[in-house]
Amino acid sequence: MQNPNLSPLLLQYRLALFTCLLAFAVVLLGAYVRLSDAGLGCPDWPGCYGRMIVPSNEALLTDVQAPFPDRPFHSGKAWKEMAHRYLAGSLGAAILSLAILAWRRRDDSRQPLLLPTVLLALVILQAALGMWTVTLLVKPAIVTAHLLGGFATFVLVWLLALKLSAADPPRMPETTPSRRWGIRVAIMVLLLQISLGGWTSTNYAALACSEFPACYAGEWWPEMDFHEAFILWRGLGVNYEFGVLENDARTAIHMTHRLGALVTAVTLALLAWRLTQRRSTASARKMGYLLLALLTLQIGFGITNVLAHLPLAVAVAHNGGAALLLLILVTLNQVSRQRK
Repeated sequence: MQNPNLSPLLLQYRLALFTCLLAFAVVLLGAYVRLSDAGLGCPDWPGCYGRMIVPSNEALLTDVQAPFPDRPFHSGKAWKEMAHRYLAGSLGAAILSLAILAWRRRDDSRQPLLLPTVLLALVILQAALGMWTVTLLVKPAIVTAHLLGGFATFVLVWLLALKLSAADPPRMPETTPSRRWGIRVAIMVLLLQISLGGWTSTNYAALACSEFPACYAGEWWPEMDFHEAFILWRGLGVNYEFGVLENDARTAIHMTHRLGALVTAVTLALLAWRLTQRRSTASARKMGYLLLALLTLQIGFGITNVLAHLPLAVAVAHNGGAALLLLILVTLNQVSRQRK
């Protein structure tokens, strides 16, 4: 007979899994909005042209456009942006529910309390970053921080689900200190690469190089301006839609992201190789092969983005692949800590 005391934890576990899927959808939709140049589809926040639903009545268009003479109304972009906000709002409601359920059961020693609280604070910060993304005219530093916050929300909800799960964690090979540090180094390298990817996207540098493995015109190391490329803050009032950097600066960002991709690929491939060794358990080998397969797919997405001139579906999948790679590494780290 099932212990009735497990029921609230089981409810939270299922809600956490649903919230994790919701967070992944928000990450993908956010990438789609950004890559389809719809980040300023609504020039205000939280509504769109002063309304919580995108205006569709032709008689309203003149009225809603009047306060924003510099932002012509584009129904398609506005709907993309508002769809992202609606989905992000649903994610916030789900995380709030998890936090409320956790605090109501705070006297139970099995109840995770810190993670739901951190997630609630993070989703509030994400809402502020979403607002600043619009009001500060898609400033790269803000948009990149918003991207990283989305990834953090995704993996932290997954960690919460792991903690709430009543199932035994997958068994890992002997978790020596060097192995645990290897996983943590891989996480840090991947996070740095994700940050570079966000900086590349928000500065419209993804197509600064049109060839692979060379950059363009057969040049492997063209003229680049690294100083301009990595200025994080350029003051207020600058509209960053479609970018403000010259080509040399964009090329510097793109090439830095390529070099980061090389370092990340080597780091993660080595970790996957260690996981697939004979002395590893079957679960560890499966995770190693999964990591290697996803890494290969992610590299393919990156190369395709360059050679096919950033097809939207592949670019969005590239964002999703990065999120899943991070999920695998965070899971490995959590399991190694449990085995310790």
